[in-house]
Amino acid sequence: MRPLFIVLEGPDAAGKSTQLELLAAELSRRGIDVVTTREPGGTDLGRALRGILLDPRRRIEPLAELFLLLADRRQHVEELIKPALAEGKWVISSRYTLSSLAYQGYGRGIPMETVRRLNEIATGGLSPDYTFLLDVPPEVALERAGETDRFEAEGLAFRARVREAYLQLIKSVPNGYVIDATRPPEEVCRRILAHLPLA
Repeated sequence: MRPLFIVLEGPDAAGKSTQLELLAAELSRRGIDVVTTREPGGTDLGRALRGILLDPRRRIEPLAELFLLLADRRQHVEELIKPALAEGKWVISSRYTLSSLAYQGYGRGIPMETVRRLNEIATGGLSPDYTFLLDVPPEVALERAGETDRFEAEGLAFRARVREAYLQLIKSVPNGYVIDATRPPEEVCRRILAHLPLA
């Protein structure tokens, strides 16, 4: 079985970190070598950029925010994702290109074609094999959220705009699926696994 690149998308507090752990454990149980990661923050550079991007005390201009995220993504692809896939490992990432389209495109108002083109440059054309949108209503995500970062502090209107963007964008993503993330974590994991090509 060839290695797969799987991405979990969705708003903050949708349960992406929980599903990373559950999926990795189940795939490992089946004998699959798995690497889990996230954006921003999957590399040393990414962790430094994550601290800047999520700091609620910082005011970052939308295009500057996008460039920081793309710098993280480029390093992530070259340093972690591509080497792991080349070694035959499956890679599961919390967030990838769809996040930029939803947050910086729809959310911040940067032209979508600009976001798409810059994503293409940053990734070198590397697309996920499977993308799962963990969907939760903005009100639920807000209730679940703990410590507030720059994005979580945007409020319900911003969250609603991002959610609508995700639901529209996922329709044109090959092997893209919407998963009801209000369900119990174990059930969410089973629903994701049902779409993967497992023996």
